[in-house]
Amino acid sequence: MPANKILERVRRGEKALGLAMGSYTDELVELCGVVGLDFVSYDGQHSASTPEIVDRMCRMADGWDVTPIMRVPDQIPSNILNYLDRGIQAVTIPFLETKEQAEALVQCCMFAPEGRRSYTSQRVMRFGTYTDLKAMMAETNANTIIVPQLETITAYNNLDEIVQVEGIEFFGGGPNDLAQSMGHVGEPDHPECLEVTKQGRARLHAAGKRFFDEVMETVTATAVVRDAAQDLLKRHGRGR
Repeated sequence: MPANKILERVRRGEKALGLAMGSYTDELVELCGVVGLDFVSYDGQHSASTPEIVDRMCRMADGWDVTPIMRVPDQIPSNILNYLDRGIQAVTIPFLETKEQAEALVQCCMFAPEGRRSYTSQRVMRFGTYTDLKAMMAETNANTIIVPQLETITAYNNLDEIVQVEGIEFFGGGPNDLAQSMGHVGEPDHPECLEVTKQGRARLHAAGKRFFDEVMETVTATAVVRDAAQDLLKRHGRGR
């Protein structure tokens, strides 16, 4: 398995830099490699990302030495495994709320002894060219990142138990969903929501964990096009 460039950056005390995609083209993945980005991020929860599309995008990422990562649609083990088997090296999983859910994610995503991930796709095993399967499975574990999303007040209420789970170093957020769960619909910047996130970040740090945004920075492909288009329109007196 290719080395996870996000983890390489983290170990050097640097931030990993990448592109988030919701619509998929080989050309954009190629561009990430040409300009020297570390990762490309796909979205299986809020965009049309089928396993077939992700499989092709992962092949492109491998060819251009870019680490493919993805937000999967849910916590169903078979769905998570399907994308890991395509070659995804970091999975963001929505709506984690309990320690038991976190433990189940580790079991799903990691080979033994850390978990019980099902063995495995032709891509992961490099079409049978690995001769030391034990080493291959250990290498895959070492290059796989599990990123549960803390998106509800329930998750933050259970955070001290959740961070005890071995195998999870990074967490994602979800400010709009957190706001909804706290009764502040459409107000992710409400002071109560910001305070929950602030305290949660401190609790993660105390446990030796981090939010994923502390070790990576992402440009969103559609946002780049939007901003460039709006700037073009404004320069021609047609801005909104």
